[in-house]
Amino acid sequence: MKCSVCPRNCSAERNINRGICGVGESFKVARAAPHFWEEPCISGEKGSGTVFFSGCNLGCVYCQNFEVSHDAFGKEVNEKELMKIFDNLIQKGVHNLNLVTPTHYAPMLASVLSEYKSPVPVIWNSSGYEKSETLKMLEGLVDIYLPDIKYFDSAPAKKYSDAEDYFDYASSAVLEMYRQVGDIETDENGIAKKGIIVRHMVLPGNISQAVKVFSWVAENLSTETHISVMRQYTPFGKAKEMPPIDRKLSSREYKIVKDKILALGFENCYFQCKESSTENYIPNFNLEGVDLL
Repeated sequence: MKCSVCPRNCSAERNINRGICGVGESFKVARAAPHFWEEPCISGEKGSGTVFFSGCNLGCVYCQNFEVSHDAFGKEVNEKELMKIFDNLIQKGVHNLNLVTPTHYAPMLASVLSEYKSPVPVIWNSSGYEKSETLKMLEGLVDIYLPDIKYFDSAPAKKYSDAEDYFDYASSAVLEMYRQVGDIETDENGIAKKGIIVRHMVLPGNISQAVKVFSWVAENLSTETHISVMRQYTPFGKAKEMPPIDRKLSSREYKIVKDKILALGFENCYFQCKESSTENYIPNFNLEGVDLL
């Protein structure tokens, strides 16, 4: 069957060859381990049970997980093996199952989650570049959505991700996510049980995108919506040769963004410190939690 899961509509016969996402019809996982560097209500004290899927349908030039997203590094696993990965993470006491870059596996994951019945919340941690009709098949299976809205304007979306239609799809996708789960609900320990957190990583020289994105969120979702304004940008790959994203974000740029976002009236904001823009927070993709199968 020709693939039309994501906005790329590449029509790949994934049982024969790879799609634009870089993978075929089998699950491919690069890492599965507790992760402690998500938002506090996601990581908590015991960590978020992250499962990093290989490949990506967006392919940003600055991706910090380049070997996984662009090079599709990872190990192929079947449905039963993926469920075993979930089991192993839950046995470690993680607060949730955090499916990272899952978009291009959506129909397959819907099948797995329908059977698995996770005892902890399931997180859909995505680039935002996905179809709302694809997300509909996840209703009732995903508890928490953790999407990026990377761009508002088509020019930077085209330049950095070759996706000038990015916001059209991401905005529609986020509205569908919000319809399904609403704003964040937490347990007695402040750990998220259900809801959405909208993320945006502020790019140097592109701070207007952050302000436009969160202005849209305020107008179309709610100022009570949890948002995460990420400062962790570090230039990788082709980005090192593409001014202005060939450098880290300045403190002045981040302050401008922070002040303008707070002025919009958001009540639940996550901001990052300057020290977050370092490679120390990038996971080691060494098949941890996958190679033991």
